[in-house]
Amino acid sequence: MKIAVHNIKGKETKKKVDLSKDVFGIEPNDHAIYLDVKQHLASQRSGTHSAKERGQITGSRRKLRKQKGSGAARVGDIKNPLFRGGGRVFGPRPRNYGFKVNKKVKRLARKSALTHKLNENNIIIVEDFNFDTPSTKLYSNALASFELLDNKTLLVLDKPNNNVLLSSRNLRKAKVVLASELNTYDIMNANKMLFIESSIKVVEETF
Repeated sequence: MKIAVHNIKGKETKKKVDLSKDVFGIEPNDHAIYLDVKQHLASQRSGTHSAKERGQITGSRRKLRKQKGSGAARVGDIKNPLFRGGGRVFGPRPRNYGFKVNKKVKRLARKSALTHKLNENNIIIVEDFNFDTPSTKLYSNALASFELLDNKTLLVLDKPNNNVLLSSRNLRKAKVVLASELNTYDIMNANKMLFIESSIKVVEETF
């Protein structure tokens, strides 16, 4: 399937790029997308939450009052979970939230996500470009030419480009990634995807 190539000013050129059906035209698997996104979000969690139980609280082990005769409920020491400042019952413990997703499932998820984006006409191919120096204004002007300044955008590069990366960093809704590092979460989280013309080959070779 062929898709038109645009220049950095948002104008359509005479060139067209042929997208592989094996990457951009498969039968989408939504469950694979769910698993891959879930794993990505789970791996972002630090899992450092912790609370002290009664054995870890600093305090006296003295029994507060005698067992019988006071007319009140029996109690133990001051570290009792029922008292303010006491230990917490079954409190959170540090843990790792990550889990494994097979490579083939992750690859299927990325292909499915790209297929969804193409079917929704949310993929734009842009001619290769570069900035002489980092410039947020130049990058925002480029997005404005596509009327995407208020949308979440994901620009996919074929190789590292520090000037383009630094130019996008101050824009809250703009993100730049390498084709080899493209993941399902970033694809699904973006409203529009901008592919550098030369990055298409890298994407198809990677997936």
